[in-house]
Amino acid sequence: MTTTDHKRIGLLTIGSSMVLFVLAGTLALIMRTQLARPEQNLVDAGTYNQLFTIHGSGMIYMVLTPFAIGLGVYLVPLQVGAPGIAIPRLTLLGYWLYALGAVVMLVGFATPNGAHADGWFSYPPMADSVHSPGVGSDLWIAGVFLAGTGSIVMGWAVMWTALRKRTQGMTMLRLPVFSWSMVATCLMVIGAFPALLAALLLLAVGRADPSVFESNVWNIGYQHLFWFYGHPVVYVMFFPYLGAVAEVLSVFAGRRFFGYRGTVLSLLVFAAGSMSVWGHHMFATGQATNDYYSLTSILLLVPAGVEYFSMLGTILGGRLRFRTPMLFALAFIPQFLIGGLTGIMVGTPVIDYHVTDSYFIVAHLHYVLFAGSAFGLFAAVYFWFPKVTGVMLGERGGRLHFWLLVIGTNLTFLPMFGLGYEGMPRRVVTYGAFEGFGLANLLASIGAGFIAAAMIVFFVNVLWTLRQRAHGRAEPAADDPWEGHSLEWATSSPPPRYNFTREHPVPPVTSFAPLLDLRQRRAEEAAEQGGRR
Repeated sequence: MTTTDHKRIGLLTIGSSMVLFVLAGTLALIMRTQLARPEQNLVDAGTYNQLFTIHGSGMIYMVLTPFAIGLGVYLVPLQVGAPGIAIPRLTLLGYWLYALGAVVMLVGFATPNGAHADGWFSYPPMADSVHSPGVGSDLWIAGVFLAGTGSIVMGWAVMWTALRKRTQGMTMLRLPVFSWSMVATCLMVIGAFPALLAALLLLAVGRADPSVFESNVWNIGYQHLFWFYGHPVVYVMFFPYLGAVAEVLSVFAGRRFFGYRGTVLSLLVFAAGSMSVWGHHMFATGQATNDYYSLTSILLLVPAGVEYFSMLGTILGGRLRFRTPMLFALAFIPQFLIGGLTGIMVGTPVIDYHVTDSYFIVAHLHYVLFAGSAFGLFAAVYFWFPKVTGVMLGERGGRLHFWLLVIGTNLTFLPMFGLGYEGMPRRVVTYGAFEGFGLANLLASIGAGFIAAAMIVFFVNVLWTLRQRAHGRAEPAADDPWEGHSLEWATSSPPPRYNFTREHPVPPVTSFAPLLDLRQRRAEEAAEQGGRR
């Protein structure tokens, strides 16, 4: 309740986000069951819109964003050799604001008119008190505001730790790739998330006085504020998982991460560029300068390309070990590429006009945030689980989880590109048999079943392993079971209260991969001694 240990705060954030992952995923399963066949009435239109809104809001505001920041809260102090996080009490406050926000948003289901039902972006005037009456919408505004404020506070703490609490020898250009990804992430959190808070305040004022949104200026102003947050948050939900994948690829390829400085620069350029492209979400409104926003959207291909070539350069020629973290990291590369390239497509006005608000957008968003970020999330979980708990997470269960998730992800979201291109709206509650959407929707719903099975396997694996640990029967993890490259692997598993001790001191930092440097020096010294003999 009152801990100032960054590791406990990080685990609270990660654990809460995983509980909410289950809840938001369950809502998605209900929607997919509704859409599996034409003209089904499992839920009515009002309930479906509540499920749609809370699923999207939950995944973005309450799952992927907080998990990413929580990962930084746990790992960045360890990776920079610090005994703790900067402003620990405010970091804890950030967690409780997030947790309270999640509860407040979900309480909306218990109100007379149900939960908020106007999408995770909630455009006025449809989200005002005239078109969307009820306390549920007010609770949604309050919940998202609290969670967004908590993310800003935790983001400040992580960035301040990386900038000011580094150990001796840890220059900025010796930060691990994951820590750099968190620096770029926190810059976007601090720069863009206040726009979300401003948009929510505007929406709250408009619900108190609906005449505010009778002027189109306020409606369009809300959209600009929202998407100034809404586009960078995609990279907030991507960069930390990219950083985790980079760490996994380099460790399981047995080599230094390729193109380190170029990747660092690309992350910073990407973060800056993310705040210049928000208007491409508004092409169809006629209120955006198409040429400018299309150009800036396409220019993001350059830093993205640098990151992809760095990942490929790391694994090509390496001695790859195909453990579970590596499987998720490898799948991340092509799957997120699909999401990225289709993002460039919808950043082109002539294509966007055709597919806007269709299932093509649903497919694109899920290839970014599920086929991409969620796979990076699981790569991180399997990679750092032994460091956090001191035991290994089951490998057989991990592989089964991986293959079920690969099948389910692509079977669910790939058909949606075709559905959207053929005209299926993104918020449709049901559809007629004559429209020809039945087969693709059935395949997508079957794929959702595979995803559900994969998640059951994952949670059973985690809970079984933790139970075995409690009884002393789990496979113990060494301090460095994977032969990692960064400082967190130099301390015990799990780490002590202040991260490093006399028995586990901070080793000399000579590059962004200090433990790899140390092993190489020991190998060279051993070879020299062998030669002398």
